[in-house]
Amino acid sequence: MSDQSHEVRHQPMILGFDPGRHKCGLAVMEVNRIVHWHHVVAASQVIESINQLCETYPIFLLVMGNQTTSKEWYHKCQSLLTPSLQIQKVDERYSTLAARTKYWQMFPPQGINRLIPQSLRTIHRPIDDIVAIILVERYLEQYEVEAISN
Repeated sequence: MSDQSHEVRHQPMILGFDPGRHKCGLAVMEVNRIVHWHHVVAASQVIESINQLCETYPIFLLVMGNQTTSKEWYHKCQSLLTPSLQIQKVDERYSTLAARTKYWQMFPPQGINRLIPQSLRTIHRPIDDIVAIILVERYLEQYEVEAISN
């Protein structure tokens, strides 16, 4: 009888990055859309956080939003992160609105709060990490469309 290893094999992973001046969202997602980690971090901790995540997960690509502070962050990431990590910008317009909807899908309201319309509910924490998830999903959707058309 052979001894079979039950080692968990993960798909390649993408790091979503919602850049900001004071706080940034980060999310680690497999290419099959399983989210492994997401968090909002202080802007001063982003590079250190990304480096730690790259040591923990098999991340091959950083996907970042292309608005607000993206130019500054793009150059910081290019110079301070490992050269093997590719960086891709994606359109982040309306991503905060999309993140509000995704937040309620991920964390459905409980009890009487379910009766309150989504547009009237208050989210009591920053959702930059959910925006980072949206950015990875947008990248994957774009990639799927390109693969289908080729």
